[in-house]
Formats: sequence, C-alpha cells, structure tokens
Amino acid sequence: MAELFAGTSGYSYPNWKPEFYPQKLAARKFLQHYASRLNAVEINYTFHRTPAESTLANWIYSTSENFRFCIKAHQRITHFKRLKDVKEPTKLFLRSIDALHETGRLGVVLFQLPPNLKCDTKRLETFLGDLPGDMRYAMEFRHESWFDAAVYDLLQKHNVTVCLAESDKLETPEVITADFVYFRLRKTGYRLYPGRPTENRRQSRRNKGRRQRCVPFLQA
Repeated sequence: MAELFAGTSGYSYPNWKPEFYPQKLAARKFLQHYASRLNAVEINYTFHRTPAESTLANWIYSTSENFRFCIKAHQRITHFKRLKDVKEPTKLFLRSIDALHETGRLGVVLFQLPPNLKCDTKRLETFLGDLPGDMRYAMEFRHESWFDAAVYDLLQKHNVTVCLAESDKLETPEVITADFVYFRLRKTGYRLYPGRPTENRRQSRRNKGRRQRCVPFLQA
C-alpha cells in the first residue's frame, strides 16, 4: 500500500492566522501545530543557508516520528555551480541534514534547477552517480529541454524521481522514474481547504499515487 505524505512549502506564515493557526499561537509553536494536521513539510530555508544542529533538533522535537521533512538543496549546488563539480558541496550539504536522516524524518531531498539551465545529460549523469544511495531525491527541471527520454532513463537508473511540478509558467510531464513520486502543486488557486478549484486534478494525482509513495505539496 502506498504511503501519502502531504504538506505545504514552508509553515512559518503568520498570515495563516486565524484560518489555520489559532490567533494567539506563538510563532515558536507553529511547527508543532502544523504537524498535528499535516504529515510533511517542504523546507526552503536550506536553499539559502545550512541549518544549525539546534534547528534540526527543534524540528525533530516538534514533530512525531511519522512526520517527514522534504529539504530543498542549497543553491550553491543547483544555481551557483549548476550541478558541475558539486560532489563535495553535495556531500557537505547532505551531512548537514544527517540528523533528519538518522531519525527517519527525512523525506525527499529536492534539487531545483534554475530556469535558464538547459539539458546536459553528461552533467546530470555525473551528478546522479555521486549521490549516496540511501536517500530519496527529486529533480525539479524548469527548462523544457530536460523533458526528454534520455533524462528519464538516467533518473530511473538511479531511482530518482522527476519532481512533478506545476506552476503558472510551466507544467512537468507526468513521467514516473522512481518507486516514489513527488508533486509540487503551485498553480494559482491551490488551497489547503477542500472544495476549492482544482479538486478534480488533485483526485487524479491521488489515483496515480496509489501504486507509489506519493508526496504532494500544495501552495497555500
């Protein structure tokens, strides 16, 4: 049976009061409250900085053992070096979130590429080959040239999923390349609450996820 982890991109949003967070809830208790209602969150904080050990410890303390953190990889890997010669930076980054991995709280590590990075299969093959095999990874391609059979074959070889992302600018083809899937649903109109627009589209993704571990993210 597939496991379903659902959450949002980030959780520290004061403007979610009072619909989601109680009006008087302190910001330091946001994650604990969030984790009582959803079982995953995508952390974008790590795109800009390395999390302190105390930060990771607080994340773990504030959530249950079946909660998952999906971590966006640092921009040094994806945007500054653009996947080239990143074996050591990637190793250091993954080591920095090892506490999540060791406690079973790490869901997926997301590598989000810049929109102006065009397809380079040799660079991708080298990058994928250097990734440790004991974690789950998703690649978010934001240039259409990556939507190619040769890319999908490389991802499948390493059990790395295509991030099935959609936004107002680009929608990724729904291709399965791993034994799990990762959705980023960020089109205008998505909401946390049922009965709103795009419900039919969400249902189609639930159906697709019945055979795989499915991790959809909704932008609130």
